[in-house]
Amino acid sequence: MSAKNYWFAFGVGVVAGATVALLYAPQTGAKTRKQLRKGVEDAGDYLEEAGDYLKDQAERLSNEAQKAVKRTREQVESVVDKAGDMAAVAVKSAKALV
Repeated sequence: MSAKNYWFAFGVGVVAGATVALLYAPQTGAKTRKQLRKGVEDAGDYLEEAGDYLKDQAERLSNEAQKAVKRTREQVESVVDKAGDMAAVAVKSAKALV
């Protein structure tokens, strides 16, 4: 089947499907449009709520990360201070031996 014949058959199928859908539609076009509008509005509300939730989670995670960095910094400073104290003691001991 050539590409031209394929697209012609596809177009005929689309038109036939749309015709059957319109003939057997269970409700009027106005009602369908109203439902579609409501669905779009609901989707917008859902996306807005999801965005707010994600923003809150990002802020919470940012705060947790900042707390973790602060704790780590404090621990590193403590270890450095202890190492400095130990080095000072070692230097004094070495001087006492000499």
